[in-house]
Parts: sequence; structure tokens; C-alpha cells
Amino acid sequence: MTTSERHPAPGIPHEAVPAAEARAALARERRLRVLDVAFEARAFIALAVLVVVFGILSDSFLTGSNLITMTRHVAINAVLALGMLLVILKGGIDLSVGSIVGLSGVVAGELLRGLRIDVLGVVLYPPVWVVVIIAVAVGGVVGTINGLLVTRLRVAPFIATLGMLYVARGTALIISGGETYPKLAGEPTLGNTGFSWLGSGRPLGLPTSIWIMIVLTVAVAVLLARAPFGRWLYATGGNERAAELSGVPVVRVKTLVYVISGACAAMAGLIIASELTSAAPQAGESYELNAIAAVVIGGAALSGGRGNVRGTLVGAFVIGFLADGLVLLGVSTFWQIFIKGAVIVLAVALDQGQQRLQRRRSAASAVVRAAAPLTPAPTA
Repeated sequence: MTTSERHPAPGIPHEAVPAAEARAALARERRLRVLDVAFEARAFIALAVLVVVFGILSDSFLTGSNLITMTRHVAINAVLALGMLLVILKGGIDLSVGSIVGLSGVVAGELLRGLRIDVLGVVLYPPVWVVVIIAVAVGGVVGTINGLLVTRLRVAPFIATLGMLYVARGTALIISGGETYPKLAGEPTLGNTGFSWLGSGRPLGLPTSIWIMIVLTVAVAVLLARAPFGRWLYATGGNERAAELSGVPVVRVKTLVYVISGACAAMAGLIIASELTSAAPQAGESYELNAIAAVVIGGAALSGGRGNVRGTLVGAFVIGFLADGLVLLGVSTFWQIFIKGAVIVLAVALDQGQQRLQRRRSAASAVVRAAAPLTPAPTA
């Protein structure tokens, strides 16, 4: 024991130094907690700022009809983003969703136009519900291939899904011959009418696409919060090796998130084709960036293990309202692309800043716990 430990400085209690450190660390921890809350709420803050700014700059921005129109556009981004959220929670990325959007629309257009079977000399016109199931299944198949490439062949998610981006887009071009499928309303005599209901239907006064977004949001929220799959997914994204040692079926989880992402992208493609009553193989280009931006703006970490449905949905509204607000103000398309890219970079930078802040907050909390004076044990 040193002299200073045996004899504290005159007039200064032995506990004064650690108590002072504890008070300073506690004050620092409280400040960091406030900043952390602000970082967590960044998507809500951004959405509020957009609504106020565009509401001031454009008289038509906050009208009822425009809000419904913008929410219809948001629904497409939200459907994509919810599937992307699952992939990012796992610590992966899916760059193929934009191409799946185009592929699913082309598959639907081919089926609605009539599937010719030369061997039998017949042309099949499947009903719309069959078309929807087949198109969504195609998206799931592409997602399955992504999952197998990542889990079985150990291909990096970025490379695997980048390759499938080109494969899916090329498949759509091959099927369609590079042409657009117009007039997908179908014909009553062929029994394939009703496809336009996905895009223009308004059950209970709301567009069908918004109802699809609501149902999918609830389904994913329940999946993450109530089902074992949700716990497995967060565990896998947080620490894959530890999750595997704990008995989590890591391979199954990693594969399934890509399947769900592909199916969500296919549904988004069907909504777009239905709204336009036409399908083009080029549809969905760069939509993967919108999905990733919505998830990151919503507070998910690209490293995996952190994120939620609420934040992702708000992030989708931020992206959608930003795009539509810029259109209302007459901003050039070139500047719109520039601003969208800047928003993505800013979102990632804020995410990194939040992680650094949380590390500093953890360090401050550790100092508070370590510097607090010990309570003496009672004497007999």
C-alpha cells in the first residue's frame, strides 16, 4: 500500500475523489443519453421537418388527395424495405430486389397475355390470383438462390446479390424480348380480369397498396416480436457464432430472410405493374437503394442485430415524402438523384455516429458504477 493510500490529503475525505468522478461521469452519461434519444428519433425528426418544410413551400403538399397519393408511393418502398430490414438485421444486404421488381412484373404480364404451350397446342390464361402466386413465388425462388449462395457457397452477400441483380434483370429481358407488356387489364371472356385491382382498387376508401403495406407491416412486426424466428434473427445478426453455439438454426434463418425479401420485392413489382397496367423489364431500377435508405434512416445498423419495423416504416415515409415533395417543387430529376444519394450517405454517417455515442455512453456508465463508493458492511 502506498503512502497516499494510507494517508489521504488533509481536509479531503477518502471517498471525495471517486465521488467527484462519479458525479462527472453521471452528468456525462445523462447528456449522452439525451443525444442517444435524439439519434434514435432521427427518422421521426426528419419526417416532421419534411412535412413542415414542404407544407410551407407547397400549398398542395398537405392536401388529402396528395397525402393519399404519396402514401401509395410510400407503400411500394415500404414493402421493399420490410423485406430488406430482415436481411440487414441478419447483417447482410440484398441488391437484387430492384431487378426482382421488374422480373415479377414481366412474369405477370407474360401469364396475363397467355402462356403458350406449343407441345399441346394450347394457350393458358390463368386467373389473377394464380398469376399473383406464381409471380411472388418467382421472387421467392430468386431469394432462395441468394440465400443458398450466401449460406452454402459462402459468397459474400454483396457479391451474391449483385450477381443476382444482373441475372434477374437479364431473365426479365429474355422473357419479354426487351419489350413492355401493355394493357394488363385482362379480358372477361378469358377469366383473367382484376389485375388492376392491386393498383387502383380502394377497399374501405384506401388504395389496395396501402392495405398491403399495413398487413405486411403487422405481419413482420409480429414475426420479429412474437415468433422464435425474430429472436433467432436478432441473435444471428448480433453474434452469428454465439447464436450458432446456442442452438439457433443460423443457416435456415439466413436463407429465409432472403426468401422473404425476394417475395416482398415481387409483390412490389406486382403493385407497380398493376398501377401502370403495364409491365416493363426495366421497372424497379435503383429501388434497392430506396429500400436500403429507408431501413438505415429508420435506425437499423448495417452490421446487423439492430433495427425495428416502426423505424423502417418511418424511413420509407421519409424517402417517399422527400421524392414527392421535390417533384411538387419542380426540382430537377438530376438534383433529385443527387439529394437521394446524399440522404443515404448522411443516414449511414448518423448510424456510425450513434454507435460511437453508445460506446461512449457505455464507458461513462461503467465509470459511474466503478467510481461509486462502496457501502460498508454492517458490523456485528
